[in-house]
Amino acid sequence: MHPIRHFITITRHRHRVIAHCFRAGIGWQGLFHDLSKYAPAEFWVGARYYQGDRSPNEQERALYGYSAAWLHHKGRNRHHFEYWTDYNPAAGRVMPVKMPVRYVAEMFCDRLAASKIYRGKEYTDEYPLEYFLRGKPRRSIHPETSELIEGWLRMVAEQGEAATFAHIREMLKKGEY
Repeated sequence: MHPIRHFITITRHRHRVIAHCFRAGIGWQGLFHDLSKYAPAEFWVGARYYQGDRSPNEQERALYGYSAAWLHHKGRNRHHFEYWTDYNPAAGRVMPVKMPVRYVAEMFCDRLAASKIYRGKEYTDEYPLEYFLRGKPRRSIHPETSELIEGWLRMVAEQGEAATFAHIREMLKKGEY
């Protein structure tokens, strides 16, 4: 049980996301990023399975086959593509729906910050894209949303953060993709 280490890690991550959100032009939205991680349903699971270099939810999932903390988290945070699913009557099943661009921007800020926090000194601008691509075959995300976030992660890898954040700010002015 590592409540203090977990608190420090999630707070460092959250502050990094907030800084990225301000760079992206969604600072107010960033101020509310991941507040549910401090709720008992998420915080104590995170403290119990804390590892420091990856999400504690992965350990809970390995033990029980699911993560109750993750189910709580994704249902309250619109920057996760898993939040954006709905029943599709034509298909007769639940399917991913296209995310609003402002939440894709927050998801980008989140992924960039998580890569920096978990990789530490080993972080490179290529890492967030590599991580995204490794999970792509098993990810259930709307194709247009996937294409947008992948494009921004590729832009960071190829052109750096400054160019990518400038591009995101311009796209947010349009309000669509």
